[in-house]
Amino acid sequence: MLAAAGLSGRLLVRGVRTLPPYAVSPPSLCGVAYYRGKQTPANSGTLIPSRALSGRQQATGKLVRNGEDKNAVICIEGNIASGKTTCLEYFSNTSNIEVLTEPVCKWRNLRGHNPLGLMYQDPERWGLTLQTYVQLTMLDRHLSTISAPIRMIERSIFSAKYIFVESLFKSGKMPEVDFAVLSEWFDWITANIFIPVDLIVYLQTSPQTCHKRLKQRSREEEKVIPLEYLESIHQLHEDWLIRKSSFPLPAPVLVIPADHDLQEMLHQFEENRDKILAASSL
Repeated sequence: MLAAAGLSGRLLVRGVRTLPPYAVSPPSLCGVAYYRGKQTPANSGTLIPSRALSGRQQATGKLVRNGEDKNAVICIEGNIASGKTTCLEYFSNTSNIEVLTEPVCKWRNLRGHNPLGLMYQDPERWGLTLQTYVQLTMLDRHLSTISAPIRMIERSIFSAKYIFVESLFKSGKMPEVDFAVLSEWFDWITANIFIPVDLIVYLQTSPQTCHKRLKQRSREEEKVIPLEYLESIHQLHEDWLIRKSSFPLPAPVLVIPADHDLQEMLHQFEENRDKILAASSL
């Protein structure tokens, strides 16, 4: 699966051997990175500590990217339409930060197919198809070469599994065998590949606010998303990142209230800038 993933750069097992580089898919505007404001190829917030050891403390014996494990990685998490893109765009102009967005256009156009649209139309039939590809492309995002001291990435391979795969399964829209396959892949990846995360920034937004924003931005695939779906996604985020009752946290969590309008959100981001950038010293 790793060879098929198009994972860039070199991987090594610490103290064992170096693996050959893998093929890299051509750069595109999908999931693009921004560094110092330029496109490149590839209320106060509350800090909640992780109850688990950090990923960097558990990396021994796992596949890691050669020479890059000192770069800080910050994941921006939150519901659909919680303000993640706004946050990423705001910090894209900050020196020494590389911003990497979700590869949504890949999910919309996989060799002429739209697995994202198909999943929203018939999740029981297409949930496994989409989430397998999401898992693959998010792994590629995590392992791509870092071009700045700090990387800020939209969501993560962890939320792909802990939030969206779980939502499909718990709602009865993913067969148990499909859930088992995705879980086996995820467990193998996290057991064998070092995926560093130094900080999670959780944009805590009410489902009602997200639903209102969805209607305003009018993305084609999102027109069929009901409020009930956003409520379930919200609860899964709260269980994971606030109550810490569902899955382990890969990093400390900084909670930023995100129900505000654009100007207030920009103020919130600036107010929390030092806490966010401090991830490089964690």
